[in-house]
Amino acid sequence: MITKQLPNEIFIPIVIEELESVEGKTVTLPLRGFSMRPFLEDQRDKALLIAAREIAVGDVVLAEISKGHFVLHRIIALKGNRVTLRGDGNLNNEYCLTEHVKAKALGFYRKGRETLDSTDGLKWRVYSWFWLRLYPIRRYLLFALHPHIPQRFKRAKRP
Repeated sequence: MITKQLPNEIFIPIVIEELESVEGKTVTLPLRGFSMRPFLEDQRDKALLIAAREIAVGDVVLAEISKGHFVLHRIIALKGNRVTLRGDGNLNNEYCLTEHVKAKALGFYRKGRETLDSTDGLKWRVYSWFWLRLYPIRRYLLFALHPHIPQRFKRAKRP
């Protein structure tokens, strides 16, 4: 098998186009980066995505936060057409408009498994409930879980 890697600014628009081409179509996307730790891991896990028709606080979405820069993060606030996002492994927020939210995660294939951890499932909902409430001490938990990975503390600009 031949594997090719493309930069996200080229690959993700192709994924979005595929999702928007047919109502209800899904795409499985290999995950890159550490922003959704500790639940999702770089190059290990995959997300099952569908075009974002309706979004809500708590949803994990694929959003374009600046031209060509896409993230798969959780919605932590919605105010009008403004969306506040934060990766589970991040300490700072990112911002976009609702029109820049392109896809929503239906679930994740974790640890090489072929069974989906659905975002509607009890396991994901319990994890999400606890992890979101641990935000005040998240910095310490992330360091304890992954001390070898430096944390970046950049502030994102609001749209």
